[in-house]
Amino acid sequence: MNKLLSKIEPSGIRRFFDIIERFGDVISLGVGEPDFQVDWNIREEAIYCIEKGATRYTSNQGLLELREEISRNIVKNQKIYYDPEREILVTCGVSQGLDLALRTILNPGDEVIIIEPCYVAYKPLTILSYGRPVVLKTSEENSFKIDLDELKRKISNKTKAIILNYPNNPTGMSFSKNELKEIADIANEFNLYIISDEIYDKLTYDRKHITIAKYIKEKVIYLNGFSKAYSMTGFRIGYICCDEELLRNMLKIHQYSMLCAPTISQYAAIEALRNEEKILRKILPEYKARRNYVYKRLNEMGLKAILPDGAFYIFPSIRSIGIESEKFSERLLFEKRVAVVPGNAFGEDYKYNIRISYANDMKKLKIAMDRIEEFVKEILKLKEEIK
Repeated sequence: MNKLLSKIEPSGIRRFFDIIERFGDVISLGVGEPDFQVDWNIREEAIYCIEKGATRYTSNQGLLELREEISRNIVKNQKIYYDPEREILVTCGVSQGLDLALRTILNPGDEVIIIEPCYVAYKPLTILSYGRPVVLKTSEENSFKIDLDELKRKISNKTKAIILNYPNNPTGMSFSKNELKEIADIANEFNLYIISDEIYDKLTYDRKHITIAKYIKEKVIYLNGFSKAYSMTGFRIGYICCDEELLRNMLKIHQYSMLCAPTISQYAAIEALRNEEKILRKILPEYKARRNYVYKRLNEMGLKAILPDGAFYIFPSIRSIGIESEKFSERLLFEKRVAVVPGNAFGEDYKYNIRISYANDMKKLKIAMDRIEEFVKEILKLKEEIK
């Protein structure tokens, strides 16, 4: 076996949700998957592709028509330009994009700064690319923001990149314009790449999302895709935007390991971009209402939470309950049939947090919040009786 595999634990999310499959009556607030159906225009385009036989390989880089639509979309939303012929690569989701980025830039022993809590794939994919993860922790006391002085202290002569994810999974935290400029200045000062995972960029509620590529485009590997805002998780379609030389080298790996993203998914993605405004008008108000409701309920029941800037997650503290997240999540599942993700899946220091996804309809969210509140009250009552 590859010796690197001994350094990697199974996904903390998937391991926990294997348990859920035993039950049929669970309200799941766990898996990061939108509850909205894929827009009918997108599904119809996928069906039409099959009917007309558009099922052959595309260019390794992806359909030029899709790359042109991606380029136009970024110009429209972020006012920066990526050349669809030289700076955009269509991938099988953002996870493959991240894998390609790390395998392209890392040499054995290179370090990557990873900001915790973080998506579960960042550290394992760094290790599998013969890199060394260097963890920068954030805390709820600082609203899960980066301490820039601490970031500088983490940088060594072996540091190659920083991975950013915003709005963040699992906290929903995002960055302001000034914060992005400061991070870009640090990357520029130390000649670092920034791998920027912005898959939740369209799901931002109280301010406009800004990509860090606006401030340091030549050093940013910009990752995005269609799973979250367009509910296209099963289509497995994403993209990378970056410098031409970097992209050319990523393409070498991509053409041997993946060949091309699924053709049907690429045509569906074109339709998604062309219907973006209609889709977002439908989902954004609903997600924001859910966010506000869950945030209010959690704080009322004593589970301190930071109001998320975006995505569809909230990361409350359960420290006041006095039970670590693994035990809390297991008991909540078995006793109340509500599934959440233990916080330590996103970093060892977050054993007193849980991740809740509010990508569920309001009716189910209300039932789930009632059950969580009942569970919390029962635990606190028992603790009081023991005293």
